[in-house]
Amino acid sequence: MRYADRLANRFSPRTEAGTPPVTGGLFKRGFDIAGALAGIVLLSPLLLMLAALVKFSDGGRIFYGHRRIGRNGAVFRCWKFRTMVENGDEVLMAYLAANPAEREEWSASRKLQNDPRVTRVGVVLRKLSLDELPQVLNILRGEMSFVGPRPVVKDELELYGTAAPYYLSTRPGLTGLWQVSGRNDVSYGARVAFDRHYVENWSFVSDLKILIRTVPAVFMSRGSY
Repeated sequence: MRYADRLANRFSPRTEAGTPPVTGGLFKRGFDIAGALAGIVLLSPLLLMLAALVKFSDGGRIFYGHRRIGRNGAVFRCWKFRTMVENGDEVLMAYLAANPAEREEWSASRKLQNDPRVTRVGVVLRKLSLDELPQVLNILRGEMSFVGPRPVVKDELELYGTAAPYYLSTRPGLTGLWQVSGRNDVSYGARVAFDRHYVENWSFVSDLKILIRTVPAVFMSRGSY
């Protein structure tokens, strides 16, 4: 068993899920608003440069908004710099049909280590997590937080089982405990355990620790693809 999965076992629920605690409240939201405004101002040159890079790489759209499940089950568009080809759904279906092993990988984690949809520019943006920077707009709008469970689609939420109320009790995060604990290198069950542990044990100090740990995790590209 990998280290990150062994670590996740410590966070696994010991009892059935009840009513999750409130995560952060107004204090957490105030920090998100202030941080998002500062981020938009300070990162605007980088955001403009990345937008131009995506646009001129293949002439396609700059942004991609995928429908995700947020707090209390609200559906929102999670914005990213586009890292995939425009006809990504068709490319994925054809690839999975021709590659049974990759189809099993997709069914288990909703991720592919060698995703045929990702563009050359997209590979770099994903490796450094730069594709996720537009999510500061989601944070400003109140759809996300700087720290929390990573946003999921409807099919993924079903994998949370009795831990789903914990995910739904808080805003999804730009980063989170799962991301700094191995990201795609851990099982989906471990991801669920990390998310529940985060909600059950939330504190502002824990958010700051996760934000600090995110920096080396991004630079080392740990578990990112």
